[in-house]
Amino acid sequence: MYRLSCETTISAAHFLREYKGPCANLHGHNWKIKVEVSAIELNNIGLAIDFYDLKKITWKVVGEFDHQNFNEIPPFDKINPTAENIVKYFYEKIAERLPAGIKMESLKIWETEKYLVEYSE
Repeated sequence: MYRLSCETTISAAHFLREYKGPCANLHGHNWKIKVEVSAIELNNIGLAIDFYDLKKITWKVVGEFDHQNFNEIPPFDKINPTAENIVKYFYEKIAERLPAGIKMESLKIWETEKYLVEYSE
């Protein structure tokens, strides 16, 4: 099995609804996002998936949040934009766009250098 990953970053704001503390206020992060996929077979030129294509797929999902407020963009206009909810949403939306033969393994999001959430199924 081959495992591949790509990383990207977005700058985005959010606030946590019903939270008792400073994160209830609007604030921003430079979110680091790492997508990990796997494949059993390679194509005719020896690639599982082109890193460029994986980056494009990732950006189609996460890019709409870059320099935005999560709370203003569905589904986070209704669900709380916690790192846990964001990581699951990104995981599911990226997984839907992957080509046949490529399996989503995990997605990691760092709010800061010290705080990370990982999601996998």
